[in-house]
Amino acid sequence: MIYFDNSATTAINPSVLDAYMKTSQRIMGNPSSLHHLGNQASRLLSESRKQIAEGLSVTPEEIFFTSGGTEGDNWVIKGTAIEKHGFGKHIIISAVEHSAVSKAAAQLVEFGFEISVLPVDKRGRAKVEELESLIRKDTILVSIMGVNNEMGAIQPIKEIGEVLESYPTIHFHVDAVQALGKVPVSKYITPRVDFATFSAHKFHGPKGVGFIYWRKGRRIAPLLNGGGQEGQKRSGTENVAGIVAMARAVRLQLEDQELKNKREANIKEYLMDSLGKYDKVTLFSEDSDDFAPHIICFGLKDIKGEVLVHAFEKKDIIISTTSACSSKSKVSGSTLHAMGVADDKAITAVRASLNAESTMVEAEQFMVAFNQLQEQFSKINS
Repeated sequence: MIYFDNSATTAINPSVLDAYMKTSQRIMGNPSSLHHLGNQASRLLSESRKQIAEGLSVTPEEIFFTSGGTEGDNWVIKGTAIEKHGFGKHIIISAVEHSAVSKAAAQLVEFGFEISVLPVDKRGRAKVEELESLIRKDTILVSIMGVNNEMGAIQPIKEIGEVLESYPTIHFHVDAVQALGKVPVSKYITPRVDFATFSAHKFHGPKGVGFIYWRKGRRIAPLLNGGGQEGQKRSGTENVAGIVAMARAVRLQLEDQELKNKREANIKEYLMDSLGKYDKVTLFSEDSDDFAPHIICFGLKDIKGEVLVHAFEKKDIIISTTSACSSKSKVSGSTLHAMGVADDKAITAVRASLNAESTMVEAEQFMVAFNQLQEQFSKINS
């Protein structure tokens, strides 16, 4: 099987799985317990927090464990709303945010908050020049993803941060779920970024565990109340085995990152050059420094994305659609729609996403399969 759906989830690294299993078997204590078993578990949490912080060049006190990206996004957005509603009820998000951000923000409308949407250009990148016109006296949060999960567009986080330097009371959140190990840390954790969200299963860690970076000095309200874990900020007994495994996954993901990214970029270049030779193929992603090295979004004229996905699946190749599908209502909420792509093209979109273990041989096999499929579809449509 060729697995090119790594933006959806990644296979757990064997070393990471080993760490998870050994911790599960050997460490049974609750980290909050006072006895030696609890102390063992607590020490592992501290070591994991330190290891993750070192990878991101932040302090351990700025790392807080969660159940994954969705919880992290909801925590920052709703936690900011709860904490700062007395100062304002206005939030800015981009037009291409993951639903964990856009739907969390939309729910706040029911409680009197207003949401402004920062548009993107035809490449899917946020229009920084329009941000200042959206900022109001009651703006409390700007939330922009680091790397778009559909196109792979790297968002201009540094430039947005420079705009926000003039507005120090506004929280700046980055959904960095697709970014870790794919672009340099400096592109999504800048001096002006206050919060960043991560999810382990996007970088060969276990599902159901993640973390947020929380810059010192900022305040958000907890969403989960109870035993006061995570410094009274996120109650609930910590997933010790998952956290230990995630810390190892972070270290492995960032290890030799430049070399891994170059390998992914070479495969992406080959795929995009090969696909670009077909008249009926539309390339939505770009092969440039403004795009992550692991995501290729394209479409085959007149063939719905889900049809192409299932056709590849029959050849034992796994890819995915983007959030655009045959339903027009879903197309209207997609990154492609925000980029101004017509619906008849948007519904053809599929996404192939690589990882550091992807090979050129797999890419060549992918293209052999694609050539066969496009010939079959051409005969059917002729």
